[in-house]
Amino acid sequence: MALKEINSYDEMQKNLQEGKKNYVLLFKRGSEASECSYSGVEKASGELKDVNVVAVDVTTVRDIHQKYNVTSAPSLLVFEGKDFIKSVKGCNNNGFYKSLFESALFRAKAKDGEAPQKRVIVYSTPSCSWCNALKRHLDKYGIRYRNIDVSRDQKAAETMVKHSGQQGVPQTDINGEVIVGFDKNRINALLGIN
Repeated sequence: MALKEINSYDEMQKNLQEGKKNYVLLFKRGSEASECSYSGVEKASGELKDVNVVAVDVTTVRDIHQKYNVTSAPSLLVFEGKDFIKSVKGCNNNGFYKSLFESALFRAKAKDGEAPQKRVIVYSTPSCSWCNALKRHLDKYGIRYRNIDVSRDQKAAETMVKHSGQQGVPQTDINGEVIVGFDKNRINALLGIN
């Protein structure tokens, strides 16, 4: 699925959907880093349904990056509705972008008065006994999580090491906070498990 490219700030505003996360990729056509980022975002958004992402070539559209003080391309702008939240600079692989997009989509619907479940990603390998113990623990308490088998996904393994600085598994990413190993007390505290 090709990314929709937009041609102005006004067109971008019309594409930002209320009540959800929106993404705007600022890229520079012909730049190796931008082409890398474009490819990663395009692939990640194509693998997920209901991700609102558009692309803007800054060589022809000059009125968006200035409004958000973005001085480098590629940069992925993240919006909550029409409110600008942050920018993610540089080229990242499609696994990184997919994880970023899933963090917005992968929220359990909360019952009235309850907070939504935090985004949980488990990096594991099939032969790791602590990984299996961690997943059984999350299953026991009904915690939804995304499991990534780093023995089969080299790019995900690189992303994991980039975030934690460590190669060991299991690693659990809870809303961006990484726990290396099966630290049950810390995991329980972050997820509100008593």
